[in-house]
Amino acid sequence: MTPRKDLLDIASLTDEEIEFILSNAVPFKDLFKRSVKKVPTLKGRTMLTLFYEPSTRTRSSFEVAASRLSADITHFDVESSSVVKGESVLDTVETLEAMKVDYIVVRHKQSGIPNLIAKNTAASVINAGDGWHAHPTQALLDAFTLREVFKDLRGARCLIVGDIQHSRVARSTSLLLRRLGMNMGYLAPGSLMPREVPDEIARFGNWSDALDWKPDVIYLLRVQSERLDEPFFPSAAEYHKHYGLTDARVQILRDRGLYLMHPGPVNRGVEITDTGMDYEKSLINQQVENGIAVRMSVLYWLRPGASV
Repeated sequence: MTPRKDLLDIASLTDEEIEFILSNAVPFKDLFKRSVKKVPTLKGRTMLTLFYEPSTRTRSSFEVAASRLSADITHFDVESSSVVKGESVLDTVETLEAMKVDYIVVRHKQSGIPNLIAKNTAASVINAGDGWHAHPTQALLDAFTLREVFKDLRGARCLIVGDIQHSRVARSTSLLLRRLGMNMGYLAPGSLMPREVPDEIARFGNWSDALDWKPDVIYLLRVQSERLDEPFFPSAAEYHKHYGLTDARVQILRDRGLYLMHPGPVNRGVEITDTGMDYEKSLINQQVENGIAVRMSVLYWLRPGASV
């Protein structure tokens, strides 16, 4: 394959690149079983995390992935940097260029910022979430997790439930899973369902109709209160009653043998109950573990300074 400098979204990836990333995540995950979990693959390289939005799972996952590849890790603390004084993103990138970092993992509330940074640095830029737009490594780890379960995803059905409108995870994951042959459905209140949804994605307004569609996987999304400028539903309790995974719905999943996923962090009592968190076919912890392996594969695949 022609070397790729950046990972900015799923849409720009070729089928060959997707398969390369997912396949190479397998031996990286096997590494976790060893007493020494590090390899010298990126020794001498430096990865910098540039998060304009809070993150626990994604940032720590990238940092563990880089550490296990023997890369050096630096975190750019936005809150204590000149950004709070009005420094622009490009000024920040110019500073980072002077540091000669090899990888920049960036999260920003504004869509397109990772692309802007990528055009102005020789470092490999990885989009760790930009606005409502994309979260490619989440999609890749979701696909990797489901391939562990189903082997071949063609024909399987995944129902994404919750705040579809504001979810970069829903956009990236549904795009990738469809490319891998899964059938996708959305379940959301009308206020949180995008106006434009691809025709091949089934849309539902209630659990009854969605379950009649016979999904194999239920993928819950977090209600992103920080992105909502106004209330999109009466209350958290009302949302949970009509769209959350209640104890009764957990039992339906159990009876049907359905798998459960969530990108985290989980709002207990909103999109899911405590009972749901203990559900035996939950893949949530598997997603966290696989996130490290997939991000190791992404760092291994990218080539800082590549012209393509």
